[in-house]
Amino acid sequence: MLFNSGVFLFAFLPLTLLVFYVLGSMGRLRLALASVLIASFIYYAWWNPVYLLLIVFSLVMNYFIGSAIQHRHGKGTLAKPVLIAGIAANLGLLGYFKYANFFVNNLNVVAGSSFELAPILLPLAISFYTFQQIAYLVDVYQGKVQESDPLRYALFVMFFPQLIAGPIVHHSEMMPQFAGKSIGIFKLSNLLTGTTIFFVGLFKKVVLADNVAPIATDLFTASSGGNPLTFIDAWTGVLAYTCQIYFDFSGYSDMAIGIGLMFGIALPLNFNSPYKATGIIDFWRRWHMTLSRFLRDYLYIPLGGNRLGSSRRYVNMMVVMLLGGLWHGAGWGFVVWGVLHGTYLGINHAWRNWRGAPRQDWWARGLSRALTFLAVVVAWVFFRAGNLDSALSVLAAMSGLAGSLPASFADLTVQIDRQAVATIAALLVIAWFAPNTQQFMQDFMNIDGAPRYRFDAATRLTGWLRWRPTPAFAVALAVLSAYTVMSLWQPSEFIYYQF
Repeated sequence: MLFNSGVFLFAFLPLTLLVFYVLGSMGRLRLALASVLIASFIYYAWWNPVYLLLIVFSLVMNYFIGSAIQHRHGKGTLAKPVLIAGIAANLGLLGYFKYANFFVNNLNVVAGSSFELAPILLPLAISFYTFQQIAYLVDVYQGKVQESDPLRYALFVMFFPQLIAGPIVHHSEMMPQFAGKSIGIFKLSNLLTGTTIFFVGLFKKVVLADNVAPIATDLFTASSGGNPLTFIDAWTGVLAYTCQIYFDFSGYSDMAIGIGLMFGIALPLNFNSPYKATGIIDFWRRWHMTLSRFLRDYLYIPLGGNRLGSSRRYVNMMVVMLLGGLWHGAGWGFVVWGVLHGTYLGINHAWRNWRGAPRQDWWARGLSRALTFLAVVVAWVFFRAGNLDSALSVLAAMSGLAGSLPASFADLTVQIDRQAVATIAALLVIAWFAPNTQQFMQDFMNIDGAPRYRFDAATRLTGWLRWRPTPAFAVALAVLSAYTVMSLWQPSEFIYYQF
């Protein structure tokens, strides 16, 4: 079931909210929470009921492993073997379903063997719920959290707004909210704020991301087919994908937060204008923020972080980004994407060590932003291309090699798709200069009893565009929502559903 589908918008979400708040108003809190859990099972099973068994197995397994760690906590080294076994079991499930065919295929290439596995359909959200539960087990082992209620644990894993594509949440930031005194109590302000944020995200997905997607698809389809690419087509297609993935993931992140607020739950921010970043370090503080947090806290720091010298620090960064690339998918394109970002991070840290803190001059920030954006765009080619040959073909065309440059100005004007260029330019202006959703809604997003959202400093533009409960803003939202809903002819999956 997709957030951008009619069945979700007009049946599933309204009915789930209605049942939750009716039961909450009756004081039946556990039944209200159970109703959300049942709805989450239905939401997940809508895609493929068979894989509901897998996520339930994973949930039950990790609940008992977490309980075993809690019971052995403080008893010498008894808890550590349980933790290791739990992490291994989770990674084993993830490895089989996501990487088994990739490993066997590459083994056959290297060894000249002919091993075969039956095609394995990747279970929806397996990367997200696996990482989330690994983080839970580590937190239990470190004494940061405890959980003895199976209902609450199941809801922590299955809460449908963030189940499929994040954010990757911590038990400690979710469970206090589900146990809070205000849970289940209807608040019109939460519903209106959540609905506003949801429809802003839906607009980003349906109107912005989906409309630019065909431009990117045409380029990478031609590249995979071995067709010759022009310089103009290559840059147009790659920038189209750069915009598509930005507004697709930004839209999903907004919708997840919006739905959470409708239930009185504040999900962590996961997207914060990453194309405004002035360095790759800054980019990863803005793009998929909860994945970055997981990789830092549960991989980079345990590997030694920056405590073991500068050389080891760069090795750790490369390992983390390489695994981060593989987390996104079983393919060499994702590996190269991760290696590129690991290299970028190493260069960025080395530059900072040499030159000190980034300059704040407008020209220095502008240059840093442009270089960062260019580096990200190049890496997206490997992320999107179906194989390395296709990616290299696109990059060759982008660089003007293989005769891709127009022979004359007349050829240039003929090759340019003016509508596509105008669309991409408009989307980049929004990504670079417009306030993001949390800046737009910052006066209304924080709710009682939940972790406080922290917002970027306001500018004149963001101050002027801040949401206010006025007739003008209400009409603007109504028009945007109506136009978006009327555009829902054929709902498409979010890009991060693939991971």
